[in-house]
Amino acid sequence: MHILHLGVTQFIVVLSYSAFVRTMSASEWKTRCEEEWGLQGAPLPDTVDWKSTFEAKPLGRNLLKNHSPHGVSKDGPPPEPELPDRPDRGPPRFEPEGNYTGWTTSTETLPYDSSGIPAGAVICQLGRYSWFSMEQVVDLKAEGLWEELLDEFQPEIVIQDWYEESQLHKNIYELHVKLLAADKSTVISEHSVQPIEDRSAYSHNWKEVSHVFSGYGPGVRYVHFLHRLKNMFLNGFHQTLFTSSSVIVKPTKTSS
Repeated sequence: MHILHLGVTQFIVVLSYSAFVRTMSASEWKTRCEEEWGLQGAPLPDTVDWKSTFEAKPLGRNLLKNHSPHGVSKDGPPPEPELPDRPDRGPPRFEPEGNYTGWTTSTETLPYDSSGIPAGAVICQLGRYSWFSMEQVVDLKAEGLWEELLDEFQPEIVIQDWYEESQLHKNIYELHVKLLAADKSTVISEHSVQPIEDRSAYSHNWKEVSHVFSGYGPGVRYVHFLHRLKNMFLNGFHQTLFTSSSVIVKPTKTSS
């Protein structure tokens, strides 16, 4: 459909480029990958299908699927929570709404927390907290990376995530990332974050969490990405949002 609107010269150029791409040799595709990503000193074996690797573009892009299931962006402030017009008298809700395609999700409802309540105090109602967990496993070879690059060059694997300061609790966010071997169970390297929130003054911004894996050793084939966010039910559902989760393999190498 789009080609019909091209001029004769443009049409010939498009056909010529398409024919050129189809006739590129394996060595030419390898050279193109090396130049595209600046892979200085990285192993580039001839056994790799460089045309498929180039088309997969495994370096420099986000390998996580559906990185913002709540439809919000870190480039704008988190939406202010909406207070219900009247208390929700229905059954408690513990799972936030969203499109979680690509994620495996689970919910852990926590027992009521009465710590810090003075003895003899009359409690009308307590908030009920829950952890909502989301995880993905990234298959690095399926995304276009090759074994020699992962084992010998060990490119940087950059993890980034953003969560909102919901101020529901002092612990509202956790991140657990593991680099796994081919059996999907052997942990080669891992990183965890469990921040404590400062609730002394109201702040409602996005908070960045990031980590760079480097010099992690040979054998990495998968990245297991899991984060948990805390929600609360009290006369309505109050959630903690996240956005822009990412796992990016960069064509750079840093010593351990």
